[in-house]
Amino acid sequence: MVRDHNEDSLVLGPWTLCATSTDSPQSLVFPYGETPVVVAVADGLGGHPAGDVASALTVRHLAAAGPHLRGEQDVTDELHACHAALREASEADPALAGMATTVAGAVFADGHVTVFNVGDSQVYAITPDRGDGVGLRLLSTDDSPPPAPGRRTSHLITQTVGGATAPEDFRPHLVRLPAEPGARYLLCTDGLTDPVAPEELAALLTEADAEADGDAQGDDQRALVDLWRAAIRAGGPDNVTLALVRIEE
Repeated sequence: MVRDHNEDSLVLGPWTLCATSTDSPQSLVFPYGETPVVVAVADGLGGHPAGDVASALTVRHLAAAGPHLRGEQDVTDELHACHAALREASEADPALAGMATTVAGAVFADGHVTVFNVGDSQVYAITPDRGDGVGLRLLSTDDSPPPAPGRRTSHLITQTVGGATAPEDFRPHLVRLPAEPGARYLLCTDGLTDPVAPEELAALLTEADAEADGDAQGDDQRALVDLWRAAIRAGGPDNVTLALVRIEE
């Protein structure tokens, strides 16, 4: 983590980590079947009031609703509920006025993954090494204008959970895909992807796979640490929150 005040939050199934800084990766195992499991990262907007509160409220809503998110409409409805809850809290407490957050996540159930996002946090599918290295396929859709000439990313966000986005203009991005055993997914805030290009992230994952010793949880933890360290080395000014999901065979 970089900033003294962390505005990121994370949900893994029923477990949440809110506005807390740690450099120790955690491994959690959930049954993959009929009961949906939600994993998501949220990045409270810096420079706005209570970004940490916004991200925490969002992941706690998702954790509570997770087992009931069986389809795209369920996920859409829950994101609208999160948006409404943040706006209502903002209106009720002047200290929270205007609070907002990004969110990017995935719901796993019944052999499928439903990917969702609002803002510029991202979800990638990690594609297998076919001899030319691990690949990253972006599944989320950034709510950002095109970057300025000479820049790879944009720091502007056109839609958030909470904040100024009117309810009638709130349109979460969703995509539903098959999720086969062995599939892996990377979820991250822009604290990772702003300073480190996707090509470098893929190269780091390729190196981690080459050094894997067959312990899936340990291998994934080491890969996450490598990605986190790359963001720190690159001088990224933001907090870094990321999750790697593996569907075990």
